[in-house]
Amino acid sequence: MQLKKVINFLKVYLLITFGAAITALAINIFLVPYKIAPGGLSGLATVIYYLSGGRFPVGTTMLVINIPLFIMGYKFIGKHFFVRTLYGTIILSVIIDLTETYMGDLAKKLLVGETGRASTPDILLYSIIGGFLSGIGLGIVLKMEATTGGTELAAKLLKKPIKNLTIGQILLTIDALIIIFAIIAFNSVLIGLYSLVSLYITTKIIDAMVEGVDYARAVLIISEQQEEIAKRIISEMDRGVTELKGRGVYSGKDKNVLLCVLSRNEILPLKEIVHELDSNAFMILADVREVLGEGFNGVPKK
Repeated sequence: MQLKKVINFLKVYLLITFGAAITALAINIFLVPYKIAPGGLSGLATVIYYLSGGRFPVGTTMLVINIPLFIMGYKFIGKHFFVRTLYGTIILSVIIDLTETYMGDLAKKLLVGETGRASTPDILLYSIIGGFLSGIGLGIVLKMEATTGGTELAAKLLKKPIKNLTIGQILLTIDALIIIFAIIAFNSVLIGLYSLVSLYITTKIIDAMVEGVDYARAVLIISEQQEEIAKRIISEMDRGVTELKGRGVYSGKDKNVLLCVLSRNEILPLKEIVHELDSNAFMILADVREVLGEGFNGVPKK
């Protein structure tokens, strides 16, 4: 049992390190060299790096800004996440600074070529790849129940005095202000647009990794033939069905509503069953981010 805990502990911190390394790769190869500042502390640190003429390294700047945020926001993190988040924050900053020169040379070889004669940089492509890799790296860290600090913690701290905005709205505002700061500092609207592209892709990749991309479908069916429809779903599709009690407000009649959750490739067969039995049935289909339980992914163990 003790060995299992040790293995799990090592696995968690190795994956946090791996995720931080991927994020650092994205920042040092695809984002910082082209002044792409996609919000967050990495974006702010990128602007400071260039304004200081390179005197303030990106990783060190991120760590310095994170320290007071950690001190003020300890109670918002919770004991369970504090150590992992602190480790994720430190390791990301350290890897960024330690690999800056090496990754910069690697970027020249990959993106410029051995001749050293650079064609016009495809900054849009770099912002897409940088955002994609950042999303993968941060997604791995988040899957390990950790973060790399940053603007998420700042948003939680600002939520207390700014009660009329949600944390998500505050976070979006902070990222927008950082991008505007980059536009002003670099005197380039294009840089801001590229940063927005990178930020959008990072967010989408994180969502896909944390919440999953293979969305299921929740289906609500209202029909006079609900019993036959339910039997066909169970026997032909091998899916469970739940009967909910409902009442039509306009008609005043009691109605039974069928609820079932299906994978995407099962939607068409379901529609055929419902149409065959009751062409006037009322159906609602909605995306489901994640389904745990029988017939789908099992409930993960802590």
